[in-house]
Amino acid sequence: MSRARAWLALCIAAAGCVCSCGYTTSSASIPPHLKTLAIPVFENGTTEPGLEQTITTEVVARFVADNHFKIVDERQADAVLRGRVTSYKNTVFGFSVQTQSQEYQAAVGVSVIMKDVVRNRELWHADNLIKTANYYVVDVPGQPAKTELEGRQDAIKKIADEIVARTVQGW
Repeated sequence: MSRARAWLALCIAAAGCVCSCGYTTSSASIPPHLKTLAIPVFENGTTEPGLEQTITTEVVARFVADNHFKIVDERQADAVLRGRVTSYKNTVFGFSVQTQSQEYQAAVGVSVIMKDVVRNRELWHADNLIKTANYYVVDVPGQPAKTELEGRQDAIKKIADEIVARTVQGW
């Protein structure tokens, strides 16, 4: 009887290991030969001047803070992250009782490709990565008023966070 219990316990433990879903934020998805990353200025496919520079600057800052890669010039890089700003919209999202617009949504879209230069292969890409941020132009309880530029910057931070996450997080 104890042998049957031991076998059952072993089967349950094995099933638990096989069926469990582990999540880690290690750099397991980054090939070990990739130490340096180049991030050329994104292309701008919108009519918003300077948007490509703002997004590129934020993406570089997030990678520097993350510290998985050393950011270098393209000639020295093991990997290259290229991007293109594909869309920008700032639309009314909500109205006050007096039918005045008070809440807006900034939406930024990019296409991104991450390439391993050493082995000449694509690591990942996103054709239409869109992030949004809602903001109020008037003070409301719990949220101070923001400008369009501040709302846009919030959406850009989300884009940068997503790009870093897709690059460095192991599953």
